[in-house]
Amino acid sequence: MNKILELLEKNSTLTVADIAVMLDKSEEEISAAIEQFKKDGIILGSKMLVNWQKTTREYVTAFIELKVTPQFGKGFDQIAERFYQYEQVKTVYLMSGAYDIALIIEGKTLNEVALFVAEQLSPMDTVISTATHFVLKKYKQDGVLFEQPQGDERLVMMV
Repeated sequence: MNKILELLEKNSTLTVADIAVMLDKSEEEISAAIEQFKKDGIILGSKMLVNWQKTTREYVTAFIELKVTPQFGKGFDQIAERFYQYEQVKTVYLMSGAYDIALIIEGKTLNEVALFVAEQLSPMDTVISTATHFVLKKYKQDGVLFEQPQGDERLVMMV
């Protein structure tokens, strides 16, 4: 039944009927499996991926690396919970390597993001340091290309 999950992960707009045909299963089987996945917390929602770069919406995306000090007996989970309570925080990851927590946040301007880091994140008693990286352009997200590659115009000139 992992095939159902793979199909839905690639295209959340597939219908039960579409998946049934693709996997040569009955619609009832597919529907029951999807409902069970939802009940078990395996499927957590469905989300449309929007290329905001092609709209008039102004916003900034930033990756924030955080070094933190977990509290004894509470670990990183309690710290992560504090971070994901903020509306600006879109993603929270526990990391291995040079830093402990990675956040993806969105704001209307660079200044708004900088103020969020300076006023909300940095002052937390568990935060040792932060590093902010602003996204300049998205090329691919969740396996989806934002723009189709253009052919090399120099090759056309050579022919």
